[in-house]
Amino acid sequence: MVRAGAVGTHLPTSGLDIFGDLRKMNKRQLYYQVLNFAMIVSSALMIWKGLIVLTGSESPIVVVLSGSMEPAFHRGDLLFLTNFREDPIRAGEIVVFKVEGRDIPIVHRVIKVHEKDNGDIKFLTKGDNNEVDDRGLYKEGQNWLEKKDVVGRARGMLFWL
Repeated sequence: MVRAGAVGTHLPTSGLDIFGDLRKMNKRQLYYQVLNFAMIVSSALMIWKGLIVLTGSESPIVVVLSGSMEPAFHRGDLLFLTNFREDPIRAGEIVVFKVEGRDIPIVHRVIKVHEKDNGDIKFLTKGDNNEVDDRGLYKEGQNWLEKKDVVGRARGMLFWL
């Protein structure tokens, strides 16, 4: 269904008449469109899984959600992560970590590293724009993070103007 606009133009009644377009297709065209969509989705999933394997991180790309790391990172910036277990964690490094009981990973800077004689490493983090360290964000009774808490380490970023 179309309505008349200016002379010589026809405008659809709705912005996207997807179902009308689907009804006009024959079975072969519809099958082709569904197959194309499935290939796009499966390609995206394969690329994502490939990035997980290459970077060693369960989430190779994350979005900064708060202003706690300003001016280094702003809300909406994309961070590219790696998480190779053999690399030591150092003070000044930016890590993305998950805390037990919280669903959303946190992007903050390592401010102190404590290494025991047996090789265990614990570290403390803080947002650049925060007044105090992150001990208030950790689970109750936890004063340090461990390597198992790390989702990844920031290796690159894409920012928006």
